[in-house]
Amino acid sequence: MKTTMLKGQVGQVYVARILEGEDLPDAILRRVREGNVKAGFFVVIGSLKRATLGYYKDGKYENVELEGPLEIASGMGNIAVNEEGEPMIHAHIVVSDRKGEAFGGHLMKESPVGATAELVIVESLGLNLVRAQDEKTGLNLLRLD
Repeated sequence: MKTTMLKGQVGQVYVARILEGEDLPDAILRRVREGNVKAGFFVVIGSLKRATLGYYKDGKYENVELEGPLEIASGMGNIAVNEEGEPMIHAHIVVSDRKGEAFGGHLMKESPVGATAELVIVESLGLNLVRAQDEKTGLNLLRLD
């Protein structure tokens, strides 16, 4: 039977500030690369000038574009590598507007940071987390082996 869970240990913990105007997913990935993190998870809070969220339906993501300013009420994701060994992130985010109405989904490019964003990366040691394309869904899913 294939395993559905792996065990690792906590490695380094990184804290970073992401600056106004940086595209959030690109900025997170850049800090992951700077720390040479190959497996782990992250959390992020702050603000966005606008957000592009992805909604998965029928084998592809549909973009949902939200105008800001928006508060990042919750942002989290995991870190793995692709089949070539390059780091990649998978992030979900919940943002809220000035009325407190919340919207969530997959974090997509074209999501520039507003005043600031605060990022915490937790590295996982002893894990070989690889994302590979799944034929059924067309998504890059975690391969746990």
